[in-house]
Amino acid sequence: MADFEKLVLSIMRDAEKDGEPVTREEAEEMAKMEQGAKENTRYERDIDKPVKKTAPKKVVSAEKQQLFNAILGFLSENFDNLTVLRENKLIEVEIGGKIFKIDVIEQRKAK
Repeated sequence: MADFEKLVLSIMRDAEKDGEPVTREEAEEMAKMEQGAKENTRYERDIDKPVKKTAPKKVVSAEKQQLFNAILGFLSENFDNLTVLRENKLIEVEIGGKIFKIDVIEQRKAK
C-alpha cells in the first residue's frame, strides 16, 4: 500500500504545482484509475505480432541460367579480374582499374 500512498501524494503535489489543488479523495480515485490502467496494459506488439513466414525460394529459369553461364564463360576467357557477386544474377569485372557490374535480369510477364 506504500506505493499507492506515494502515488496519491504525487498526484496531490503535481495538481498543486499546476494551480489546481485536488482533495485527498479525488487524488485516491485518480491513483486507483492509474494503477488499474497499468495492470490492464496490453503489449500488442508481443501479442498480435504476426508470425514471420519464410519467403518461397525463387526459381531461376533454365534460360536465365544458360545465358548467365554463356556470359560468364565469355568474360572469363577475355578478362582476368572477374567475380561472381550473386549466382545467376550479378558479375563484376575489373578492366583497366575501372569496375563494371553486369546484372542479368529476366523480364517476366505482367500478372
